[in-house]
Amino acid sequence: MRLLFFLLICQCAINSINAYSASSPSVILLMADDLGIGDLGCYGNRTLRTRNIDRLAEEGVTLTQHIAASPLCTPSRAAFLTGRYPIRSGMAAFSRVGVFLFSASSGGLPSEEITFSKLLKERGYATALIGKWHLGMNCERSNDFCHHPLSHGFDYFYGLTVTNLRDCKPGQGSVFLKGVQKSSVIPLQITGITLVSLALVHYIGLLRVPFRALGYCFLIATISLVVLIFFFYHFRHLNCFLMRDHQIIQQPLSYENLTQRLTKEAVQFVERNTDAQFLLVLSYLHVHTALYASKNFRGKSKHGLYGDAVEEMDWSVGQILDVLDKYNLSDKTLVYFTSDQGAHVEEISSSGEVHGGYNGIYKGGKSTNWEGGIRVPGLLRWPGVIQAGAYLDEPTSNMDIFPTIVKLAEAQLPSDRIIDGHDLMPLLQGKVAQSNHEFLFHYCNAYLNAVRWHPGNTLPVQHLKYALRSSLSRGIYPA
Repeated sequence: MRLLFFLLICQCAINSINAYSASSPSVILLMADDLGIGDLGCYGNRTLRTRNIDRLAEEGVTLTQHIAASPLCTPSRAAFLTGRYPIRSGMAAFSRVGVFLFSASSGGLPSEEITFSKLLKERGYATALIGKWHLGMNCERSNDFCHHPLSHGFDYFYGLTVTNLRDCKPGQGSVFLKGVQKSSVIPLQITGITLVSLALVHYIGLLRVPFRALGYCFLIATISLVVLIFFFYHFRHLNCFLMRDHQIIQQPLSYENLTQRLTKEAVQFVERNTDAQFLLVLSYLHVHTALYASKNFRGKSKHGLYGDAVEEMDWSVGQILDVLDKYNLSDKTLVYFTSDQGAHVEEISSSGEVHGGYNGIYKGGKSTNWEGGIRVPGLLRWPGVIQAGAYLDEPTSNMDIFPTIVKLAEAQLPSDRIIDGHDLMPLLQGKVAQSNHEFLFHYCNAYLNAVRWHPGNTLPVQHLKYALRSSLSRGIYPA
């Protein structure tokens, strides 16, 4: 009888330990920028060396139908942090440009939006964002920081509030110049024709035009041109800077050993919190252009500077995994790796080198809702809880991370709003066989562009792409 009682106590203790280990883990979320699903060895690449990222696949679950909520940085990251389609939070633009380009922009992720970092912080987690933010900084003043990461649940921030742009790296061209050239041609032509016409009619006597008016027109055109030149000349200093919390610590941004600095900050954050639960979002600048790689990786890959950048990012992932092993945190930490959208396949450097990635067999790339623009890597590792070496061939979304880690942290999901993501743990642990996503909607900025349908009683996933206007005019809804 005593032996039976002892065994019951032991079993209760074991159950208690297992229950604890399967909840409230620390969380590390690794997000690449513009990485193609075909750039990784675990997704079929045989020439780029990504052994550390591949290790996540070997020791965890590989999501084969992992979908970004948007093919552009800003809306995709907003959806990732909130678990909601970006159009719900106002982070989907109606204009052609669907991302933030300037640090002085007044827009950003609304303060009323609830991020997973806010909810985990309330549960006592130490939280940090290292790397790219791209969801705004200020509202009405240059120092109110209403959209800053520290206003959205992060205790610590080290990185860029906007994004990595060609204009930030000398010699890499400009993302604005062609657009400015195209948009300024017609206004310059109109201005020139107007001035010449006024001068001509004044000369032949058809209309008396005060020379002062002509002078003012010429002066306005000249000032506008000077302002434009001044902006481009000083763009790096105005828009490309590195911050720690609310302080600018490097202006303009230097790319020298930048990934190593980001990695060092991430490792140090983990080391500061070995005895506490933490949330670390390491948001790489790789492989968004302007491409860069440190001396140890430059010229070492088989795919030029793009390949060098991928392999340096893989090294960084290895450093994160190593520090978890060093402090015996691997079994207590959920690690997730993804990209914010597919590779930008049309990227060509100013010297003519291809700077875009590889989306495997999938058509299209970044900024399109073809499969190559939204199907992204999805790797999750949690030893002892998630089966190692498994593949999950069900539709999942980067929005699913929100409810997954919020529930694991034993926080309450918001009840006052729609959460579009679904908890991944039942799928990852094999408790259910089918994803809760019967439909996944894909927007081009604020306009519905495609719908993914996974019928509950069939196996295939259908990706239907329509021009919304023609679909609705015929009474056809993408389903």
